[in-house]
Amino acid sequence: MSQAVITGTQIRARRAGFLRDVVTVAIRALKGIPRDPEAIYPALLIPVFFYAINIGALQDVAERIPGIDYKAFQLPVGIIFAVTGVSRAVTMVTDIQTGYFDRLSLTPVHRLSLLLGFTVADFVLVVALTIPVVLMGFIVGVRFESGVIGLLLFVLLSGLWGLAYTGFPYAVAFKTGNPAAVNSTFLLFFPFVFLTTVFMPREAMTGWLATITIFNPVTYLLEALRSLITVGWDIEALLKGIAAIIVIGALSGTLALMTLRGRTRRK
Repeated sequence: MSQAVITGTQIRARRAGFLRDVVTVAIRALKGIPRDPEAIYPALLIPVFFYAINIGALQDVAERIPGIDYKAFQLPVGIIFAVTGVSRAVTMVTDIQTGYFDRLSLTPVHRLSLLLGFTVADFVLVVALTIPVVLMGFIVGVRFESGVIGLLLFVLLSGLWGLAYTGFPYAVAFKTGNPAAVNSTFLLFFPFVFLTTVFMPREAMTGWLATITIFNPVTYLLEALRSLITVGWDIEALLKGIAAIIVIGALSGTLALMTLRGRTRRK
């Protein structure tokens, strides 16, 4: 991340460059993934479990609604369960607890790269996690009306959502340095997912739950992903889904940057 430069009798470190710092941190984070399989298996098992349970329990009831294919309807739900909250933030906590983060903070490495490098690794990871879930959908007969390009956009939007959410666990990691606290950040997601169109479309909802779904960003993410499967190219739905990702990403990213700045200032 830095190089030694000899000036007269002094030896000082020279910056290696912001991009190189990000790549170096990202490669290290990616190399650590195979050594931490317990963080990956739940991200695959949980969506498979919910996908199978929801279809088995609700498909006959849900498909009484005209025009709904419940297997296609539930696939985005499995995807967001797979990618939400998956991050290398626990590794960041380990670096904080062992003093490695402090040592990095004393070098000329760009402070922002300490966060961005990890998020680059997270993006690669969450995109990889979407592939088994999409294959599961293909196995049970789900097909994309938007074609191959729509499938690629589906994976990209899913990865961007996973990336947008990672700011929350990193904010907790920088603030607390506690792995248990970081793992609990996934619980923040449950109100988002269960107070939205996870089981039924908005048209079938009534009362206070129907009202809440209007203000829930996950509603628009799910509708954007579903549109790529069942409709084709619904530009309005896609734009709303992208806007939801931007809103959550801006919020979580701001929190992560503020806590990163707070931790590095202590050094």
